[in-house]
Amino acid sequence: MVQIKTPEQIAKMREAGLVVAAIHAATREAAVPGATTRDLDEVARKVIADHGVKSNFLGYGGFPATICTSVNEVVVHGIPDEKTVLKDGDILSVDAGAIVDGWHGDAAYTAFVGSGHAPELIELSRVTEGSMWAGIAAMKSGNRLVDVSRAIETYIRRQPKPGGGRYGIIEDFGGHGIGTEMHMDPHLLNYVARKRGKGPKLVPGFCLAIEPMVSLGTPRTEVLQDDWTVITTDGTWSSHWEHSVALTEEGPLVLTAPDCGRAKLAELGVTAAPDPLASA
Repeated sequence: MVQIKTPEQIAKMREAGLVVAAIHAATREAAVPGATTRDLDEVARKVIADHGVKSNFLGYGGFPATICTSVNEVVVHGIPDEKTVLKDGDILSVDAGAIVDGWHGDAAYTAFVGSGHAPELIELSRVTEGSMWAGIAAMKSGNRLVDVSRAIETYIRRQPKPGGGRYGIIEDFGGHGIGTEMHMDPHLLNYVARKRGKGPKLVPGFCLAIEPMVSLGTPRTEVLQDDWTVITTDGTWSSHWEHSVALTEEGPLVLTAPDCGRAKLAELGVTAAPDPLASA
């Protein structure tokens, strides 16, 4: 069953989303050559503590940290540690979340560590982020879940890959519903699988974490012995972008974006819903 939220509940999720946005801002600033991924986790812990909220990552299924830090060929669920030292030229995906009064926020971004990144890495992140926004723009009343998947896949497939070939749309992981739990129904594929049908109809109160993961090579992954870290099977580098989004009577509301997604959605001809906390 898909959990449909009231406007008051969406406002609580917006509060959680703003904490996630603050974690993103702080960890971006800290993601410099010489920093360890454990350093970034400490930064995230401080943001969570300063806001007086809870982490939805720490302890989730035994996960030992407050954020996931995935470097280069690591797609998702990288565990912060003292051994992983960020180097000039690395790409880093940070996935973070927070809980406010029982309501969850969840979002991820890809950052470039230092400078001198190859053009194909810059393009990889751009394509992955762009596909996320295409999926967000497809969150319209009357659309179905598959329309979000189709928008993500179509955007990626239309982007020429430097050097030729195709981007790998990660198959084993995707987006999800979010609300009173971090991961809820429905599961959101980042591509269209005909055998799964059209999925549920999108209505106001429908909330999704939209999170494409794309590699420079294979769509296939494997999990390392720590039971968390997910890498591409061919060692190619990957990008991960995510926002938590609520569909409201006034359109999509990007809960984890500081401006509710207004600027990016405007580029796509979509009007973002107003911030429910603006008049609070």
